[in-house]
Amino acid sequence: MSFNSRAIQNDSLFIAKRGLRLDGHDFISQAIEKGAIAIVCEKIPKDLVENIVYILVRNTAKAIGILASNFYDNPSEKINLVGVTGTNGKTSIVSLLYELFTNQGYGCGLLSTVKIQYGNKIIKNSHTTPDALALNEHLHNMVKLGLNHCFMEVSSHGIDQYRTLGLSFSAGVFTNLTHDHLDYHGNFKNYRDTKKLFFDALPHNAFALTNLDDKNGAFMLQNTNAKKYTYSLKQNADFVAKLLESQFSGMLIKIKNKEVWTNLVGDFNLQNLLAVYAVAELFNLSQLDILKQISCLSNVEGRFQTFQTPKNVTVIIDYAHTPDALENVLGTINAIRTRNETLITLLGCGGNRDQEKRPLMGHTAAKYSDKVIFTSDNPREEDPGQIISQMVLGVSEEHFKKILRITLREEAIAMAAELASNGDIVLIAGKGHESHQEINGHFYPFSDIQVAKKIFLKTE
Repeated sequence: MSFNSRAIQNDSLFIAKRGLRLDGHDFISQAIEKGAIAIVCEKIPKDLVENIVYILVRNTAKAIGILASNFYDNPSEKINLVGVTGTNGKTSIVSLLYELFTNQGYGCGLLSTVKIQYGNKIIKNSHTTPDALALNEHLHNMVKLGLNHCFMEVSSHGIDQYRTLGLSFSAGVFTNLTHDHLDYHGNFKNYRDTKKLFFDALPHNAFALTNLDDKNGAFMLQNTNAKKYTYSLKQNADFVAKLLESQFSGMLIKIKNKEVWTNLVGDFNLQNLLAVYAVAELFNLSQLDILKQISCLSNVEGRFQTFQTPKNVTVIIDYAHTPDALENVLGTINAIRTRNETLITLLGCGGNRDQEKRPLMGHTAAKYSDKVIFTSDNPREEDPGQIISQMVLGVSEEHFKKILRITLREEAIAMAAELASNGDIVLIAGKGHESHQEINGHFYPFSDIQVAKKIFLKTE
């Protein structure tokens, strides 16, 4: 079964899915030539082929999820599937949940932006939420391995494109909602309402956990049939936490009146940890076991990942690629630093994506840093210099003297190393865990972590 005509083999079912660029209905003949014996389509072809079954549906994108779930014997009903959605924090929460539950002895699967992992498999992922066929195949494999839980990122694209349709979730978590993906959704309301559809679809035997510190947190649960729970750092909620002490090496936190040291840093990570704690407790893990595991959790790759240089410079790699995420990371750094050092921030914005956030990113970086280097992220088909110029538009006159423009990202990182002196802090933001740079349709190997270590530690 496939919606890619090139993947069709003998005795296959082909689903004619309409995409953003291509229409699967144009490839029905090709699929039949390759061996398809059944076609799912929204429009019956004029020239019917003998002995081929044609199945007419209103929406093939919706049909894929239902077909895939049934084809793989509804695997999501046989595992505790936890979906995490929101603008920021999804990858951290699902990765930390996977680590915590695995360390506690549970068999787990992970479906994240960074990777797909279960059993002995580790697969690099290209989409935050894979397509419905791939999702159900992975879940089917997890069930065959006898796994108990699967922790999955649920993107707004995935919801809007029906990739999660047909899945039975045991739990849903909402992190926050900030400016992102408006190039796709058109406006913030559409983006918000798409996220809400995920919670509207949760069954009555699931639980829904929301962040009350986000103004859209309560809205997400308005129409859900699931059991409702809340978490917060600022107000009364079912699960609350407090930051007691913070350093670059970690923080002392209090959850439900119990103190614990964690290797993670920042209010945003405290929110992530609180969500992790809540999910674990709602799955009946004991408070003591959860806190023990939280004290052992490590930073997720590319999320506030730090190292020290021989010159005593603190280098921080973070995926922050929205104005809110960048402000959270810079706020955390500024809360810990002594102000006797210089904070250098390096970042770019992705091409062929939401342009409205570019001046906002530029404004945030310049406001909360001592020096800023604007550079390339993944320019894709856009001119990187033009992207940088749009970021600069957000920089206020009082901060303009702080900024440098260096188009090539590796050169920008080298400049940050040259500018940094003993005790300074360098934040390299935007790409985090990514292992490539996308330029004019080509993918070039590029890792912020590897490049930064090569330059700052002078290693090969």
